[in-house]
Amino acid sequence: MAKKKKSKVWLTLLIFIIIILAAIGILGQMNSAPPTVDPASLRKVERGDIARSVVATGVVEPISNRIEIRSKASGIVKHIHVDAGDRVVPDQILVELDRDQLLAQFREAEANLKAARADVVATRAELERTRILAEEYDVKLARANHKRSMELYEQDLLPRSDFDITKGRLEEALNRQRAAAAAIAVTEASIVQREARVSQIQAVVDRISEELKYTSIRSPIEGIVLSRDVETGSAVSSILTMGAGATRVMVLGDMKDVYVRGQVNEIDIGKVQAGLPVRITAETYKDKVFQGEVYRISPLGVVLNNVTSFEVRVSVDNPEGLLLANMSANAEIILEEHLNILTIPEGAVIFDMEKKTYVEVPDPVSETGRRRVAFDMGISTGIKAEVLSGLEEGMQVILQ
Repeated sequence: MAKKKKSKVWLTLLIFIIIILAAIGILGQMNSAPPTVDPASLRKVERGDIARSVVATGVVEPISNRIEIRSKASGIVKHIHVDAGDRVVPDQILVELDRDQLLAQFREAEANLKAARADVVATRAELERTRILAEEYDVKLARANHKRSMELYEQDLLPRSDFDITKGRLEEALNRQRAAAAAIAVTEASIVQREARVSQIQAVVDRISEELKYTSIRSPIEGIVLSRDVETGSAVSSILTMGAGATRVMVLGDMKDVYVRGQVNEIDIGKVQAGLPVRITAETYKDKVFQGEVYRISPLGVVLNNVTSFEVRVSVDNPEGLLLANMSANAEIILEEHLNILTIPEGAVIFDMEKKTYVEVPDPVSETGRRRVAFDMGISTGIKAEVLSGLEEGMQVILQ
């Protein structure tokens, strides 16, 4: 009985030892296996596009034909035909001013013009009559009658009284001739004076007629109404009398030809050049990219909050007129772009002391489960890096 009990103890001890040895063996095998790489840190070498760029943030403005409409005539706004956002074409009536007072002035001026012209006609007729009087016909007739009466008087065939009558008529004809000759110059001068008055009144008529045209304020361009600054009943002053201080009626712009006026930090401005391509995005159209190019770089920087930036203007193709004035936009200025090349996440790139570039790739036979591979890197964006050589499409790299 004691012998059987002793054998059971040895059997139990043997089984326990076997279990311990098996556990040690399993742990040994686990410690000797290479470590695995977290799949979440793996990325593939992919083919795509990469661009090195500078971003300018700004607002959209018309590149040309941004016109402030002011009236040439003074008056009260009677009709408004367009509002902000409406599209207009050249010569389209935008606003009409009240014309009643000008029409009354026009009718009065026309009446004065007719009277002045009639005065000129009457004076010309007077001149013709005076010229007739100044001719020698009456004098010749009176002189001939006086000569015949003188001959008859000398022959005692005519009484003295009749002779004196013919003599007096001759003197009267001579006096009228001399007076008419003197009156011709006066009448001619009077005609010149009256014609000058006609010209003056004609100028008044023309001016009022022109002002009547100005009461219909028309669009000089094809574009869009950016803002309207008057209401029906508003008083409008004339730009001809008030200059720049005249009432602004509205602002028009050609929104097919726009630009983004943005700011670029002084650190990046040296990289920006006129003619560089630009991709423009607006918050309103998140899925749409507009194309443009840099066309002006300000030579004068602006300091704001101790940061110096330079104004950059980017022309934008806006054929549909989607971009509106003062709309916020981001302009990505493309400094360098490579298409259809191999790329990897920049977070996978390793630099050594000599600035050589490497990546780590999974390697099951390695003690660390990974190995380092050298490659040549092109441009990088902070997110992606270009692979020039050393890696192939589809290879997996490990994020660091």
